[in-house]
Formats: sequence, C-alpha cells, structure tokens
Amino acid sequence: MNRIEERLATLKEEGKKAFITYTTAGLPDYDTTKKLMFAQEKAGIDIMEIGVPFSDPIADGPVIQDASYKAIQNGASLEGTFTMMGDVRKAGLKSPVVFMLYYNTVYHYGVENFVNKCIENGVDGLIIPDLPFEEQGEIKAVLSKNENSPILIQLVSPVSKGRIPMLLENARGFVYCVSQMGVTGKGANFHSQIREYLTEVKKESKIPVMMGFGIRTAADVAPLEDIIDGAIVGSHFIKLLEANNYSEEAAADYVATFKKELNA
Repeated sequence: MNRIEERLATLKEEGKKAFITYTTAGLPDYDTTKKLMFAQEKAGIDIMEIGVPFSDPIADGPVIQDASYKAIQNGASLEGTFTMMGDVRKAGLKSPVVFMLYYNTVYHYGVENFVNKCIENGVDGLIIPDLPFEEQGEIKAVLSKNENSPILIQLVSPVSKGRIPMLLENARGFVYCVSQMGVTGKGANFHSQIREYLTEVKKESKIPVMMGFGIRTAADVAPLEDIIDGAIVGSHFIKLLEANNYSEEAAADYVATFKKELNA
C-alpha cells in the first residue's frame, strides 16, 4: 500500500473526504514550489498533484497552459522536477504526491528510466490524460516490475459510459472523474448529467471517487458530496497563488478552509 492508498484508507476510517490540489512544478521557480508543498502539507492537504510543465498540455485550459509556459521559460524541466521531488522527500515531506504529465514526456525520457526516477524520488502516482486505456500496456508492464512504483490513476469522463467497468476493473489509488467536457479551468459549469454519471462511477468503483475540473470552492461540490469521496482544484488554485505572489500563507489558508468546508 503506497502513500495515496494509506491516506485514503485513513480518511475512509475517519469518514472524511479528500482534498487534492494541482500546482505546476517550477512556477515561479522550484524553491517556491517546494515551500508551497510544505505549506500545504502543514495545512492538511491530502494529496498533491504536481504538473510537469509541457509545451502542449492538451487537457488544460488557459490558466494551466500559461503556468506551464511560464515554468518552462523559467527553466523548469522533467529532470528539474525529479530533483525537486527528491529534495522535498529528503527534507521530510510525507504527503502523497501525484505527477500529472503527458505521455510524450514519459516516452521521450524512456519509460523504464522514468519509472525508476519516480521510485527514486518518491512519486506516488501518475496521471497521464493523453494516454488512453488501450495504450497503457507498455507503462503498466514497467510499473508492475516494482512494488514501489507509482500508481497509474485512471480518468473517466461523462462520455465514458460503457467503458467505466473496463477502466475501473484493476484501478488503484483513486478514480479521477472529469466533471465537464473540454479543458480545465472553465468554472463550476458541470456536465448536465453529472449526478447520473458520478453515481454510475461510484457504483462500479472499488476505490475512492474524486471529482476535478472547474472546482473553486467546497460549495461547488456540496450538491454531490453524497456521491464523491473528494475534490481536486487546479486552475483556481494557480490563479489564487498568482494573485497572492505565491504566498505560502495564502496557499495554507485556502487548503485549510476548503478542507474544513468539505468535511463540515
């Protein structure tokens, strides 16, 4: 059982929901990213999703695209992000960390090399939005070689329908439910059949169900709290950080407030 599964098991025992944030590695620089990670941990974050900057992040809207671009302009890279992860683990970060990245980055680096680097630097999970289930064989084969490998998180969307049982059959960690069609950061304009879709996923899933895309506050997901096991905030969190000059206090306040309201 890795850090993600341990944290989610603890939350289930406590009857609490998980809060997950997304930040872009190296924005505005790696030292700031590290400070923000520790600030979130202190505030009670459950899982941190760290975006590896990429030149063409196709699942992401303008906010995260811009964050990725700025980070790359400031020198961020996959190698630098691995080094950052190693640094925070050595400095005592205990929270589960998931890398969100695109398969081109993994493939170019070399799948086996990539997985080994994840193990070496304490990466607990992977979200690869442009890698369909049918194309996951290569990376799954490499991940299965080592019990300390990160978990590959499965994404489902409102149009997954008949694919849901297949996607979730051997899924681990949590299932990432995309709340709307299109890209990230469009605001809480959830899919018209959101309740039916989430109910179907919950029925099939043996693992916690998380909802992401367009969430800003705990109030956005309050009508669905009886179904979901947690919420993921990305674009709004990045905007908040930018507006507050990447303040650790602002990050901690947002995490603590959201988590409290989510579990009120």
